[in-house]
Amino acid sequence: MVHRFRPVRGSGNRLLCLCGKRRRRFGGGRTNRPGCAAILLRRGAPALSAEHRGRESGSEGGTVSRTWRKRWEHLDKSILGLTALLIGFGLVALYSASSHAAAQPWGGNFGRQLVWLVIGLVGFGVTVFVPPSFFRNYAYVIYAVFLALLVLLLFVGRGPGVARWIPLGPFHLQPSELAKVGLILALARYLTEHKRDLQRPTEVALAFALALVPMALVAKQPNLGTSLVFGALSIPMLFWAGLPVFSLFVILSPFASFLASFHLVAFLVVMALVIGVLVLARAGLRLSVLVVLANLGMAALAPVLWNHLHEYQQQRILTSLGLRDDPTGMGYQVIQSKVAVGSGGLFGKGLLHGTQTHLKFLPAQHTDFIFSVIGEELGFIGASFALFLFLLLIVRCLRVAAVARNRFNSLVVVGVVSVLTFHVFVNVGMVLGMMPVAGLPLPFMSYGGSFLLSCLVMMGLVVNVSMRWD
Repeated sequence: MVHRFRPVRGSGNRLLCLCGKRRRRFGGGRTNRPGCAAILLRRGAPALSAEHRGRESGSEGGTVSRTWRKRWEHLDKSILGLTALLIGFGLVALYSASSHAAAQPWGGNFGRQLVWLVIGLVGFGVTVFVPPSFFRNYAYVIYAVFLALLVLLLFVGRGPGVARWIPLGPFHLQPSELAKVGLILALARYLTEHKRDLQRPTEVALAFALALVPMALVAKQPNLGTSLVFGALSIPMLFWAGLPVFSLFVILSPFASFLASFHLVAFLVVMALVIGVLVLARAGLRLSVLVVLANLGMAALAPVLWNHLHEYQQQRILTSLGLRDDPTGMGYQVIQSKVAVGSGGLFGKGLLHGTQTHLKFLPAQHTDFIFSVIGEELGFIGASFALFLFLLLIVRCLRVAAVARNRFNSLVVVGVVSVLTFHVFVNVGMVLGMMPVAGLPLPFMSYGGSFLLSCLVMMGLVVNVSMRWD
């Protein structure tokens, strides 16, 4: 602890330490730490008493203790409780889904998930206690490291027909999950430095460029579902940073036209809405023409982009839209999932008593379709309670983002909320047959070590921000 002193009037040779609670600067020097009340003597004077030495040496420890006690008081403890409940829900469902796969489920998927849970809790703890300034200062470095891992996957990736995992002994790491954290930090750093003017198209384009790079690398694996997450988390962060609603409309309308282009009536409805909004907003002629041309261009590119999708991706989209009936092929998972959820009724069949689960009617139920296990065995009440926990967690996280006094911290929390919301919305939607099967797991519940690790690290960021409101 470094001290600076000034003479005390009428006190002879004594010097008073300047690091008082007001943290005044003296002579251009750095502000010293608060809490020190030491009075020292000039050179050649008698040494300090034991009482003063003890008071000085204990001041720093007392300050640290008070700081962490204050942070603990600020911590939104409901976030910890909700996260623990969701993890518990997931472990129960995973145990049920894995118990039929082996005589000793503890050594199967359930046991491996417990190991990843321990690793994730370590990552959570590290993230909580690292100062937020570290994440801001090294945001671009973290982003670049995960980009390098995604590039490395092109050469050493391993998986069933895809390149998504890096082998690490008995485990496999999926960098695309952790890359979400890297993008959140990098985008938050970009949007909070140099007073970005989001009215300028170049500023917005650079922000989207940060998301497009990992998005393209993940889509190359191929992993279309995860690649969409990078775009989905960018839009709410831009809006939270101050991007006008009309600008969001201009950016998103071409994608809506692309999706609607597969059905003529839907496309005409979207174009009518686009033109109507432009008229009501009194947009200039030049901007209106550019927006309409962008929408028409995306619709024209739809067949080209469609042909670049893998056949199984095309089949999933057509089946989910009801344009193709394939009950024994791509539609099999969705049909069995809806049967499982519907057969659960109001109160469910009871834990470990789900017929769809234990008779193996639904493949990969422990991963992307874990919510069907909850619906079948715990019924509508259990499934609704799980969704209610997610809703509460998202609301509490948004509260942390709203009260954070640091814009970087606030944007980081919004990015985390965006990832969680998108995953829950798409996963539950595909389990109920309302969304295409995109391969997105359910946070804290689906089997997957890398995803569980990334979720706990993201929650660590939220808890970190909630502890530092001042």
